[in-house]
Amino acid sequence: MKEKWMLEAKRADFETLANRLAISPVLARIIVNRGLSKEDDIERYLSCDLTEMYSGLMMKGMEQACNLIITAIEENQLIAIGTDFDNDGILSGHSLSTALKRLGGRVVVYAPDRISEGYGLNRRIVRESYEAGSRLIITCDNGIAAFDAIDYAKELGMTVVVTDHHEVAFEEDENGNRTFLLPNADVVVNPKQEDCTYPFKGLCGAGVVYKLIEVLYEHFKVPKEELYELLEFIAIATVADVMDLVSENRLIVKHGLNLLSQSKNLGIRALIEECGLEQKRISAYHIGFVIGPCFNAAGRLDTVAVALDLLDAKTTEEAKQLAVSLKKLNDSRKDMTLQGVEQAIERIETSDLIHDKVLVVKLRDTHESLVGIIAGRLRERYNKPALVFVDVEQGVKGSGRSIESYNMFEELLKCKDLLTKFGGHPMAAGLSLKAENLETLRDRLNHNTILSEEDLIPIVRIDVPLPIGYLNEAFLEELEKLEPFGKGNNKPVFAEQHFKIRQARILGKNQNVLKLNIINSEGFAMDALYFGDITEFNEFVEAEYGKEEVRKMYLGQYNEVDLAFTYYPTLNEYMGNRTVQVIIQNYCRIKRR
Repeated sequence: MKEKWMLEAKRADFETLANRLAISPVLARIIVNRGLSKEDDIERYLSCDLTEMYSGLMMKGMEQACNLIITAIEENQLIAIGTDFDNDGILSGHSLSTALKRLGGRVVVYAPDRISEGYGLNRRIVRESYEAGSRLIITCDNGIAAFDAIDYAKELGMTVVVTDHHEVAFEEDENGNRTFLLPNADVVVNPKQEDCTYPFKGLCGAGVVYKLIEVLYEHFKVPKEELYELLEFIAIATVADVMDLVSENRLIVKHGLNLLSQSKNLGIRALIEECGLEQKRISAYHIGFVIGPCFNAAGRLDTVAVALDLLDAKTTEEAKQLAVSLKKLNDSRKDMTLQGVEQAIERIETSDLIHDKVLVVKLRDTHESLVGIIAGRLRERYNKPALVFVDVEQGVKGSGRSIESYNMFEELLKCKDLLTKFGGHPMAAGLSLKAENLETLRDRLNHNTILSEEDLIPIVRIDVPLPIGYLNEAFLEELEKLEPFGKGNNKPVFAEQHFKIRQARILGKNQNVLKLNIINSEGFAMDALYFGDITEFNEFVEAEYGKEEVRKMYLGQYNEVDLAFTYYPTLNEYMGNRTVQVIIQNYCRIKRR
């Protein structure tokens, strides 16, 4: 795919910042590229001090919500938690349940069935909680769009506390003025409310719940250490829900990862072991691509109860059994996802869909819980907003994933007359509609879009042009100060323009790793690994230099291949030896002058 390489060029006195903060000028440049230029902000970024987090009482509705919950606990009322079926819902529901029980509360947790009920609070959950004797229901990671279910709860005389982080729906008049629409709850706690002055709007649902627990624990004088123990659960939710790892989210994940590596939770420990991570330092990558998908698989292919039971496991044997079940579910999910992605690509590339700027694809014989993952894969492949749908009893149901230049939530709101159910963020959405309206939705989204061809070209943002001769173990250790990496706090991207390839080899059980020995213009040589599409790489080199040069490259003979790489350095440890190597992320040819 065509790419645009751009050098981040934010200005600052890097030498002075480096001297004052005791870091290298390269690290100072990377941090400034993250949007931090004031010395105090950089110090906070580097220190990651939990005491720097904002008080939960700054969030609109927080004090009122806590007062209602405190009353329910003191009166020994049964408290119902209405959570959701994804990572954020599972972890926020577990965290709130754990906290309320710690405070002496009686709690029951409900989640919707993904297939038959879809996202969020519904009448069945309200009715069952009411019949169980609850008169207070608290939502986690949902509720902001649950107008019907909350109206029903109020008809029954229930008290409803909404905690959520999703976008607030609105109506827009002909002049562009917006009227925001809130459910008829007793109190709504969501930092994205128009008049909420909470400084950080990017918390996930579990992050909002953590703030609620913080205020409750302060009221009941629970030691701060017990609050911090919940951060491992909040960290999983934050990474798995693809929140920006900035401000409070970075603090949550940084400290949560430390707790995960030595977790006291039997279920988490069993899952880490089952996934083969017990000897590793748990990173945000492991949450996003190993641990998180296992929790999500429960809500996708089975019931949330499996994941909640794992987190509540009381014995090692019980935890082991449940962890094995979750891992098997996720392995099954991977196979089903691959089939769905292949079908979607075929549909797009053999039809006029390939010309659309907003992809709208309907699949057959695909599990409806996988459409979001498949949409994400399409977005990555084509760098276009993608919505994937399947047939359900009431019509079609789908999920979308977007690119930075396209606010999917707002664009779908313009089509709400076609939708029967809808909710989401600028970067993701879930929706349902009648089957006969799907083609109209596709036409309207593509007709309305202001995306340009330029918007659809992936941008590779380079932090620092850095010769590989600069790399050593001390520099790699310094880069760890920037962790955890993830959305909003990406790994730094380094680049160098001219590398000769001394040898190329294809490795791995599945022949999916390309190992190169590269040398730059200054004569520094180093091993490099590429985990991308090797066939595409070979085709690119052949198109630029010819088949014979590719052959020489793989034989380790002198060749004319000269490529530019973006990369990230890592440490390779093998049989007691430690060497610096680079992971290649992007490649192109820059002709020498």
